[in-house]
Amino acid sequence: MSAAAAVKVRRTNEERSAETRARLLDGTVECLVELGYAGTTTIAIAERAGVSRGAQLHHFPTREELVLAALEHMFLQRSEEFLAAFARLPADTDRPSAAIDLLWKMIASDTFYAWLELAVAGRTDPKLGRRVRELGSRIAVEVERLFRAIFPAPPTPNPFYDTAPRFAFAVLQGLALDRLLVTGAKVQAGDILTQMKRLSALAFPPGGSS
Repeated sequence: MSAAAAVKVRRTNEERSAETRARLLDGTVECLVELGYAGTTTIAIAERAGVSRGAQLHHFPTREELVLAALEHMFLQRSEEFLAAFARLPADTDRPSAAIDLLWKMIASDTFYAWLELAVAGRTDPKLGRRVRELGSRIAVEVERLFRAIFPAPPTPNPFYDTAPRFAFAVLQGLALDRLLVTGAKVQAGDILTQMKRLSALAFPPGGSS
């Protein structure tokens, strides 16, 4: 086999491996949303992803590694989609308000409910709980990074600017949870988003840096 042919075969194998991983990660999130953490077995994931049990074990030896990798993968994917959508906004758009809408779209997705399954399971499972908190910390850092990337710090100190990303993320996560627990919460979500947009003026006052 020539060197060029060997490279081509190797690249093909890498592509197949990446495709298998992606199918496993997507299948894991689907299982978490539809079956809950208890029902999300490695067998169920492999069947959903359409891959062999051996292939699943090769990429992710344990269920814990697979579900955590799936959630991180999905969150980073949503983050990239957020930045891409933000970059496409017209120049005259109210950027803070648009960011809230995009962030809500990102949080009010299956990724959040899959994350919720792990958070609840980790409450009584010390090992899983520790890993979930570690992942949660990384996600919090990514949220901060996203915010700072699209909204430069104002020229004068602004305490609300400093806490805005965590504040917004906490409120929107609570709003997503309300949709499971409170009758009519889906309707009320619009009102809460409107109030958040009004509050955004504290972080980005008229004439300030945005």
